Amino acid sequence: MTAETAVYAAGAVCWRIIDGRMHVLLIHRTVHGDVTIPKGKVDPGETLPQTAVREIAEETGLEIALGVPLGISRYLMPNGREKVVHYWAGEVSDRALQNSTFKPNGEVAALEWVTIKRARTYLSYAPDVEILENFSLLVEQGVTSTFPLILLRHSKAITRSTWHEADTARPLSRRGVQQAAELVETVKAWHPTRIVSSPAVRCVTTVRPLSAATGIKVKFDERISQDAWSAGDADVRRVVGKRVRSGRSAVICSHGPVLPDIVREIALATSTPLGSYVTDAAELEPGGFSVVHLSATNSGSGIISIETHAPRA
Repeated sequence: MTAETAVYAAGAVCWRIIDGRMHVLLIHRTVHGDVTIPKGKVDPGETLPQTAVREIAEETGLEIALGVPLGISRYLMPNGREKVVHYWAGEVSDRALQNSTFKPNGEVAALEWVTIKRARTYLSYAPDVEILENFSLLVEQGVTSTFPLILLRHSKAITRSTWHEADTARPLSRRGVQQAAELVETVKAWHPTRIVSSPAVRCVTTVRPLSAATGIKVKFDERISQDAWSAGDADVRRVVGKRVRSGRSAVICSHGPVLPDIVREIALATSTPLGSYVTDAAELEPGGFSVVHLSATNSGSGIISIETHAPRA
């Protein structure tokens, strides 16, 4: 089965605590008469994180921020094509419940909050149960409540050979400007509340569209700039430490040479053993980003998960 013929989709295990017990949200589909985890097909031009958030909103009326990735299910549809579904966890806040727009419709007949134990027997399909089990492992480990640090490498800049002024003033290329715009809807899927950026023009211009779309003011920090790193004056540890302590979702936009230090400091700040993942998470193309998921309740429990997203072609 080739990637060209596969059908891609995305969804989330939506969860909340009810009377002290973990519950997950299942949907009863109208036409199919089955019970599933909310998910849906990728629309043209969408990324998978965008799809997951949009489909949750359309099927359940709930606005969520993506949490930890839960894996990928693959199965054959009746027409013989493979369906590939990417899943995340998604905590449902009280505010999201209060603002829910759900009404029974031609696609979804009902929503039901159930315990994980009951969900195992309710779900109609084995691939959904496998994703539920992945979520159950997080529950057993006590790391369901998380927050993301989104490590973003600035978008593509014009080459050094064509720029004859200070490197910090080197602007984005035309493709880089496009990448910066394309990042917005995808990064919004994690609901960032802070944007921290190197003051270099290529970083500032990368996060400016995200700032405009979210209303979040960019905090410029010389301590994660390439100039400071090259001069030995960078102070990545203080920048990262503040972000870890805050327990709030944030975008950190910096440069290729600085990113390995940022990932390393996140690992050290959360008592995570160092490994090859540090290199992997930092090896980003211009306009690429890694999402580092940390526990919101126990910063010493280590990095929960890292997912890396390449820039769109």
